[in-house]
Amino acid sequence: MPVPTSPVIRRVRLGAELRQLRRREALTLEQVCDRLGWASTSKLSRIELGQSRPDLADVLDLLDVYQVPAPTRDALIVIARDAATSRGWWKTFGEMSERQRTYAELEAGAAHIVEYQPAVVPGLLQTPAYARLRVAAGALLTPEVDVEAEVRARALRQEVLRRADPPRYTAVLAEAACDPGDLPVAVWREQLRHLVAVSGLAHVTVRLLPRGVAGDGLHPLTPYSWYAFPDPADPRTVMLEALTTDVRLTTALDVDRYERMTEALLAAALSPEETVTALARRVGE
Repeated sequence: MPVPTSPVIRRVRLGAELRQLRRREALTLEQVCDRLGWASTSKLSRIELGQSRPDLADVLDLLDVYQVPAPTRDALIVIARDAATSRGWWKTFGEMSERQRTYAELEAGAAHIVEYQPAVVPGLLQTPAYARLRVAAGALLTPEVDVEAEVRARALRQEVLRRADPPRYTAVLAEAACDPGDLPVAVWREQLRHLVAVSGLAHVTVRLLPRGVAGDGLHPLTPYSWYAFPDPADPRTVMLEALTTDVRLTTALDVDRYERMTEALLAAALSPEETVTALARRVGE
């Protein structure tokens, strides 16, 4: 069975490799684009920054300019094909928004995922009814959102936890994320029951962070997700969830800090068994 890959991360890795090769040859963006007859440097810049799906022919031209020998060339061609491909189940789901698609691509290629949520249940663990209320609330700020399409897309993303080779998944939830708030009681209880049920999967762990407790005094300011991939050369990645545009971090320094944050939160959280007991007790309240 082929190892799953994340197109968005392969783009980041490909860009970094190509940038390193260009610098090794002591070439500027302008010099490379002049040799290839490209109209401006923006195309090459976006490829190096992992911001666009690369055309394989363009990558082959770049490898020629940089005089890359085999087997390095062959390895980079494989990465380029992964980076350019929209394969998998998300390719057939045209309704998925670009924002959800980014998360879907990260999740589909990940070997390990950790999510921290201070206020809501993570998308991968939401029931349809809970997801519908959350998406509808967000649509008050962005009326163009198709609520039902977003709910269907979220459910489709969740299939990653049901596939034959699922990633290891850990959710760290602040206690407020499991409060009913203004949710209908039936929706709230169904969601809690679902959290208890998915906790029974061997590759899924849910940890509850009690009120007034934070790991070594650390308080994450925003929800975040951490991803590691089967190929250790693919950059570990952190996504920070914001109101409008999410932030992707891939530098080792940034990711290391969030990994230390995650370790502190896990040390402070209830154990998986204690979490299931606490959630089951809430269902009966």
